[in-house]
Amino acid sequence: MHISYLDNAATTPVDERVLKIMLPYFSDKYGNPGSMHQKGLEAKEAVDEARKTIAKLISAEPNEIIFVSGGTESDNLAIIGTAMALKEKGNHIITTNIEHHAVFDTCEYLEEQGFKVTYVGVKENGIIDPKDIEKTITPKTILISIMHANNEIGTIQPIAEISKIAKSKDIIMHTDACQSAGYLDIDVNKLGVDLMTLNGSKIYGPKGIGILYAKKGTILQPLIYGGGQEKGVRSGTENVPLIVGFAKALEIAHSVRDKESKRLIKLRDKLVAGLKKKISNIHINGDLEKRLPNNVNISFLGVEGESMLLHLDSKGICASTGSACSSHSLEPSHVIKALGLTDEASHGSLRFTLGRHTTEEDIEKVLKELPKIVESLRKISPIA
Repeated sequence: MHISYLDNAATTPVDERVLKIMLPYFSDKYGNPGSMHQKGLEAKEAVDEARKTIAKLISAEPNEIIFVSGGTESDNLAIIGTAMALKEKGNHIITTNIEHHAVFDTCEYLEEQGFKVTYVGVKENGIIDPKDIEKTITPKTILISIMHANNEIGTIQPIAEISKIAKSKDIIMHTDACQSAGYLDIDVNKLGVDLMTLNGSKIYGPKGIGILYAKKGTILQPLIYGGGQEKGVRSGTENVPLIVGFAKALEIAHSVRDKESKRLIKLRDKLVAGLKKKISNIHINGDLEKRLPNNVNISFLGVEGESMLLHLDSKGICASTGSACSSHSLEPSHVIKALGLTDEASHGSLRFTLGRHTTEEDIEKVLKELPKIVESLRKISPIA
């Protein structure tokens, strides 16, 4: 059976070109970058070149790139690292009510440590109003953390506008750009951010690798202590194969971004139009225009999302009910709830996220199978 993989927001397959460039660093070029011999210097050179490549692609300086284990660690380092470094200055943090759990749970941890966190609500279309952010700023505000594009509904936030507000108030601005890296401009100067999170598994790179961009002069307290790698901010032997792979993946994503985005928008819109035509009582979640090119999030009233997923999987279609990080939770999506929708709409939501390998045939397959699945489930659903 051909598998139609439409869950690229959860993870992407490693690009063959990325895998090829990584392989030598697992075996032949296996040195520790901290070693002062030929093998070590060979590895250090690879890490340095990767750092330069990444910096150039986001308009940063190489010494502003910190390698970490992924998006979650990057978010933690950005938020906890800033909070602890600036706690003498203030104890107030601002975020939104639709953030990834890597931000949500980190903020909750800081609340337990005595920090104050304001969770600003989004509008019905899933987009934050910068004025609402500005209203919540206090003399104690030290950090604003808002994702560039949402992982569940794909809405794109006005980061550059919010960054201007933060800068005018001498507040550190952080954005999680994991979902947007393959589709949007992530030039840190245009976005105006002090901190930015990226990871490899969303851009056809390896899992277990990410970066935190930290603008020169931004102070962070480390979360991991040891050998003093990454300028002492993130200790631990550098994972050379993954670092090299991440840089290559970001380079490829940058080169195909515009062409691929145009292609996916056509497929995305075809899927939305087809589902609206074939299935009644559905709701498109998130703004219809200011959203990622590959994201479709729809609530099907009168049916459970998990049931639809199982039936789709039996037909060779991989989708999601939301964030993969919270897929084992029975709680309704906090993102869908934040839009003002009911628990029923939240439990009945599906996320389709298209990718480089998505074809028109995959879209046609969903449009053929999903209407039949929804119809059959509604007939037996106690909430239909």
